[in-house]
Amino acid sequence: MKFGKEFAAQMVQEWQEAYMNYNHLKTILKDVLRFRRLAANSHGSLKRRASLYRAFSGLVGRYRGSPRKSEDEVILVSAVQESGGDEHYQTLFLNASDEGGDYELVFFRSLDSEFNKVINFYKKKVEEVMGEADDLSKQMDALIALRIRVDDPVVGGSNIANLAIHGFSSVSESAVHPPINSRNPGCSSMEVIQVVEMRAEANSEDSNKGTNNENYKKYMETFRPASLEVLDFVKINVEPETPVSTKKKVILNSNTGLSYSKEGLRKAEELMNQAFVEFYRKLRLLKSYCFLNQLAFSKIMKKYDKITMRNASKSYLNMVDNSYLGSSDEVTRLMERVEVAFVKHFSNGNHRKGMNTLRPKPKKERHRITFSMGLFTGCSAALLIALVVIIHARDILNSEGAPQYMDNIFPLYSLFGFVVLHMLMYAANIYFWKRYRINYAFIFGFKQGTELGYKEVLLLAQGLSVLALGCVISNLDMEMDPRTKSFEAITELIPLALLTLLLVIVFCPFNIIYRSSRFFLIRCAFHCVFAPLYKVT
Repeated sequence: MKFGKEFAAQMVQEWQEAYMNYNHLKTILKDVLRFRRLAANSHGSLKRRASLYRAFSGLVGRYRGSPRKSEDEVILVSAVQESGGDEHYQTLFLNASDEGGDYELVFFRSLDSEFNKVINFYKKKVEEVMGEADDLSKQMDALIALRIRVDDPVVGGSNIANLAIHGFSSVSESAVHPPINSRNPGCSSMEVIQVVEMRAEANSEDSNKGTNNENYKKYMETFRPASLEVLDFVKINVEPETPVSTKKKVILNSNTGLSYSKEGLRKAEELMNQAFVEFYRKLRLLKSYCFLNQLAFSKIMKKYDKITMRNASKSYLNMVDNSYLGSSDEVTRLMERVEVAFVKHFSNGNHRKGMNTLRPKPKKERHRITFSMGLFTGCSAALLIALVVIIHARDILNSEGAPQYMDNIFPLYSLFGFVVLHMLMYAANIYFWKRYRINYAFIFGFKQGTELGYKEVLLLAQGLSVLALGCVISNLDMEMDPRTKSFEAITELIPLALLTLLLVIVFCPFNIIYRSSRFFLIRCAFHCVFAPLYKVT
């Protein structure tokens, strides 16, 4: 795949206008190449004719021409300070007087414009994520304080000797649990976890008690638990999740005061977990944006060198590496901090589990899904053809009572036809969403890694189509064949059996047939039915 297509495929669609316009710069280089070819063709015949009258230098003589410089200085890149304090990069093309230099001058002006656009957007986004990181840090301080308050509700006043972290008998209570007013409200939100880890290490290595206990005591003397004062400025607002809880909230008016419960802690932890995952995803996208643009500038400069036979890429790429785009490491360091904090606070120190949540692995394409989808599609087509042949061969439409039978029986199966049609359209939507890189999983709130692709949806649609068409043919055959009219009771139960089978599959509690997606569908349907009983948030 050419770099231009790969570059466009890996873009973040919301930031598409902020990427380097690789195709535009490539078009300018094509103009440069076209002009050079025309110039070479016009002067080629004259040069060949002049070479016939040039002095002969001999067959064994050594070439004594002046050695050519290994690097010809073609451009000068400088950073100009603007009035707002931002840097604006300009490239001075030293060979503008050469033949065709105007085209190259246009190229470097466009290149500078694209680079300044990229670097300004990157700076803006880095400032945004740094601000979001500060907000997450404050919310983590509140979450740590909420954990302490929920674990021991009597914590308060000037006595926090009953803090939820028990068992520090080797250190005095005054050192472990200082008064609230003496604690530093700006202390790290990771200190509670660090104390628990040191406590576990000290207990697991009893043979080295002396050294471990000394280190543990030294740490505990400087330890300050998370400040509970932050909760005075935080409102714990847990919205009702069911119609029953909504009615209780309206009748009992439970919003009169703050209550720190395990339910509120669980909800807060879920929201913070989701916030960390989305923030980390944004950092990954920003890092990808930086890398892709650096690679694009490298590719376009190498293409320029190849077309013009100059050596300008080294100077320009050195400038790119030394700029904020190439030298800034705020995003990388912030990603490392987010990983450490998430693993400690939301994964119980399990690094693999935490990283699987932060970096979900992409779903692998399975050949059996493609094979099964093709098999069911062929069976559906065969059953549909068989249905048409049966109706035509037995002349059912012209037989006595046929119109009334058709009016009664086919509406029973129209439900399944509409479901299959909806699934086919949904599969088409997923295909185009993926093709144009629309993050539909995030928009609809699917759990990462469990969203269905268009092949899986087509497989389910064709499977349901096979079941429905098979029931239609069996129903029609038993009803219209004189030899099977005694099965009238069984015939009428076929649509009910099909509907029952479909409901059993949808509500099946076992982890088969895409359980996560089925339960998501049930939850959405439940919310739609009971929407009048929920508070709008």
